[in-house]
Amino acid sequence: MPDVTTSDEPVEAPETYDAGTSDSSSGSDSASGSDSSSGSTGSTFSSLKIRNYRLFATGAVVSNIGTWMSRITQDWLVLSLTGSSAAVGITTALQFLPMLLFGLYGGVIADRYPKRQLLLVTQSAMAVCGISLAVLTLSGHVQVWHVYLIAFMLGMVTVIDNPTRQSFVSEMVGPDQLRNAVSLNSANFQSARLIGPAVAGVLITTVGSGWAFMLNGLSFIAPLTGLLLMRQHELHKSVLVPRGKGQLREGLRYVRGRPELIWPIVLVGFIGTFGFNFPIWLTAFAHEIFHGGAGMYAFFNILMAAGSLAGALLSARRRSSRIRMLVLAAIGFGLLEILVSVSPSVWLFSLLLLPIGMIGLTVNVSANTSVQMACDPEMRGRVMSLYMMVFVGGTPIGGPLLGWVTDTYGARIGFATGGVVSLLAAAAVGLVLTRLAGVRLKVDLRGGRPHMEFVPKERELATAA
Repeated sequence: MPDVTTSDEPVEAPETYDAGTSDSSSGSDSASGSDSSSGSTGSTFSSLKIRNYRLFATGAVVSNIGTWMSRITQDWLVLSLTGSSAAVGITTALQFLPMLLFGLYGGVIADRYPKRQLLLVTQSAMAVCGISLAVLTLSGHVQVWHVYLIAFMLGMVTVIDNPTRQSFVSEMVGPDQLRNAVSLNSANFQSARLIGPAVAGVLITTVGSGWAFMLNGLSFIAPLTGLLLMRQHELHKSVLVPRGKGQLREGLRYVRGRPELIWPIVLVGFIGTFGFNFPIWLTAFAHEIFHGGAGMYAFFNILMAAGSLAGALLSARRRSSRIRMLVLAAIGFGLLEILVSVSPSVWLFSLLLLPIGMIGLTVNVSANTSVQMACDPEMRGRVMSLYMMVFVGGTPIGGPLLGWVTDTYGARIGFATGGVVSLLAAAAVGLVLTRLAGVRLKVDLRGGRPHMEFVPKERELATAA
């Protein structure tokens, strides 16, 4: 295998704010061309040719299986202890509250220190959290406040782990393989999501929740081993930012001045806060609407994971990251959530979870890669910390709120509410981006068949003249 070259070149954005113009002179073609190298470098799994990334991905799939086992078990344990969907939402909120409060500081730390060493610390801390919850559960002393506390502690570790892990991908694979590697990370996570819930369902019903938590804690041995075995000289050189004043404000100013960064972040903030509350909705549908148990809840998660895996593999084959794709996928995501909320049967509900998983993953990957490829390496930790802060940091707001709506008005209203907010946010951001790109929506009703397209305003004025 050839050595990986190092580079200090900033990653160029594949486009600025392509809202879907159909005219090549508008700039979208040239923008897309800047990303052509990434598409020509290989197949769906091209980034796995890099040894360091293979070690990272192998360790990640093991720990991700453990993470999904723990997540499903935690949700069901809280529901069993309290009988409340709102309590499930509170647990999720506490896990992500630190990201909302301290997420930007995690990005400063990620930009300031070597990322591989930071990941060794954060992954070890996550292992301790998992084993601690296992000991409490196996001893029979677990109470809901124990779960709340460990969820909050895990969230504190995630503040540093998330931006560090996100930005470390570019150090392993370089800019040409960044989109492919981000997509494969998502495929890795969703593959584990297929296995983890199934294993969790079996463990909960046979030997109890404690062993699922224990296996999660032990699963972190795999990523720690992978990090220790990496060849450091093959990593792309990172730009470490020395300690200094105003670095947090500098990151915010950087994002504020770039529409290709701020609007994808705004959109995923709304969708992450209101549209991704699946632990609340799926537990409620399994328990209240379809009168199932932990096995049905695990089955719902497996179906969503199957759709998400398909979406991740499709994303890995795409050659560019277009904001147009992000907006359209977000609109489809909101519509599907509204549709699934009124499903009359468990089979139709289950079937619709597949495209929800696929399109939800497309939203995530499109936003993630667009943001990473549009920012300079020395700013990537801070930009990704802001991205993750709004994507998952809104959960402390959305989780309890949607949990209360679900408890008060029912699971169907709760699910539909998340879909409506996601749909409105996607439509609003899409309209803003079309204005920034200098295009407008043209509707042609001639010929008896409606036709819609985005056209540059200059072209429309010339036609009118």
